[in-house]
Amino acid sequence: MDLLSGVSHAARAVRAEAGVVMAALRRARRGPGRERDLLVQSLKAAGAAILAWSISGWWLKDPVALMAPWVAVVLVQATVYRSVLKGLQQLAAIAAGTLAAAAAVAVTGDTLAAIAVALPVVMLLSNWPRFGDQGIYGPTTALFTLTSAPVSDVTVTHRLLQAALGAVIGIAVNALILPPVHLRDVRENLRALAEEAAETLQAIGEGLVEERWDVGTAADWTRRSEDLRQRLDSLRAARQWSGESLRLNPGRRRRLRHGMTDVPSEEEDERWARIVAHLSALVRTLADIADENRAIEPPDARALCDHGRLLGRLADACRAHATLLSGPAAPEAAAARSGLEEALAQVARSHTSLQENLVEGGGRGGTPSIAAFGALLVQAQNIWHEAWLDDDGTAPTTGRRP
Repeated sequence: MDLLSGVSHAARAVRAEAGVVMAALRRARRGPGRERDLLVQSLKAAGAAILAWSISGWWLKDPVALMAPWVAVVLVQATVYRSVLKGLQQLAAIAAGTLAAAAAVAVTGDTLAAIAVALPVVMLLSNWPRFGDQGIYGPTTALFTLTSAPVSDVTVTHRLLQAALGAVIGIAVNALILPPVHLRDVRENLRALAEEAAETLQAIGEGLVEERWDVGTAADWTRRSEDLRQRLDSLRAARQWSGESLRLNPGRRRRLRHGMTDVPSEEEDERWARIVAHLSALVRTLADIADENRAIEPPDARALCDHGRLLGRLADACRAHATLLSGPAAPEAAAARSGLEEALAQVARSHTSLQENLVEGGGRGGTPSIAAFGALLVQAQNIWHEAWLDDDGTAPTTGRRP
């Protein structure tokens, strides 16, 4: 019975993975995106290896022809710049491993003794920072050199030449055939960050309005805010990749001409980094209020309910921003801009009402709960401030700027 259960579980896992693969293939066929980029790069790497083997093994009939396709397939990297950088590092590591192996054989005259002498040295050398993550090719090349064929001046020379041939082919294929550009990743990550921020604000707002939140709910909000920080890290990595993908890229001018570099500025990254920081502070305040051990008196239930509605409107503003981040030419951009103006106008009215109530409560003597509610209101105002569009012709015409 356990065996049948295990087989059934394995079958479900295989079907699930097959479903994921098929969904990725459908997205790759449907249009540009991460899946299509991965498909193109994979096919390019396979093509580079086939071309390298055709030249080194089939045409030149080199005895160490394996080196060329081995190097070529690895050097079809995510960017042209990275292909060149990794190619130089890999060639240096391969040269170090080959020459160390040849020297060890010359000194010892025995394969086993040469391995014992050369491998520790090359393993240590592979950790040299100049090799980057290509250092491992030093010891692997040394092993191939010592175990695959008699070591001589001819085989050492051929091995180095074949590695150079593979590097040239891998770099050329990556640079000349659909050179990779990762500008799209910036826009996708920015939009996802805005959408996730909207979802988090919506969840918090609904919890406050429905008065159904506790320590467990606050823990879930904290997890959501941590996910936002991880998404922010992904955005920063995408921004780095996008800049690197244009370096040494022969297709850069064509892509500039076709507007493919029209991505949101880095100021948008900073805007959403601040929104994430303010949202995280708001969640921490709510977690402190929910924690009975902190002895923080919760604000009035009605005030929290009104604050939840304010957060819901901020969620609408972030959601409209997410749509606008698809690009000014997007079909839904006009409706999103109108929705953003309306959401910010509603935020202005809600914030004014809540602020007046807070002042009135403080004028009547105030309580510790007013201090906690004031902190929540300030954090919401900070998000409101960042959700406002820049004054470069894209700012809303309604509502009051914070």
